[in-house]
Amino acid sequence: MPVESVEFPAEGAVAPLRVPGRLRVADAPSRAAVVIAHGSAGPDSRGPAYAEALAKAGITSLEIDMWTPRGLKGGLDRPKNVADTFPDVFGAFRYLTTRPEVDALRIGVMGFSWGGALAMLTATRAVARRYLRNGERFAAHAPLYPVCWLYNRVEGYEFRDLTGAPILLQCGGADDYDGPDAPETLVGGLDGFDRDSIRVVVYPGATHAFDQVGEPARVVTDPFSHQGRGGEVAFTPDPEAGRAARAATADFFRRVLVGA
Repeated sequence: MPVESVEFPAEGAVAPLRVPGRLRVADAPSRAAVVIAHGSAGPDSRGPAYAEALAKAGITSLEIDMWTPRGLKGGLDRPKNVADTFPDVFGAFRYLTTRPEVDALRIGVMGFSWGGALAMLTATRAVARRYLRNGERFAAHAPLYPVCWLYNRVEGYEFRDLTGAPILLQCGGADDYDGPDAPETLVGGLDGFDRDSIRVVVYPGATHAFDQVGEPARVVTDPFSHQGRGGEVAFTPDPEAGRAARAATADFFRRVLVGA
């Protein structure tokens, strides 16, 4: 599975910005591809682990790096708003449409935490129309622990009037960003059309970033945690839940993008 370092322009960015990425083409490509967007810490063990799972399913992946071109270190040294990085994700979409291995109608997006929020919000018609044209859209979305309490409660996180593309929302049941049943509460508050496009999977006892691979457990502080009250957040790798999430993600994209 060759990995190629690539670079592409951000789509519709206010200032010129070139985004680096790692393109992994599957050995037996299906012409489907998935953009992988990292969390606040920047690229880490999660991206390559999911890229490998996708490759085994015959799906090409493009893991993007949104911090390096901005000179950011990650953690709390991140952009002020998730919307500031929409150009990166849509630039990745546009780049993939130029690749001969990829069908423009079979491009999905996934991400972790910050990247999970991107995978959520790019499923709205308002955001898709701002960056894409002629009815283009991501064909599938797989956000992982995208801080569910934010949506439809905080300006800039409007999550309604969706494109209709299938969404797989995966979260940990012990995520310190959210309260109990946060994913179900979010989805239950949507109208029928939007609600029907989303499948929710919650891993009991799993924390935020439960699917990190080979990284130590740690605790971080974030003002967005605990439903906006701020405080400490546990990042505790859960190997079993991580394997299940990677398998579920690969299966989701295989079914939706490949049809297998």
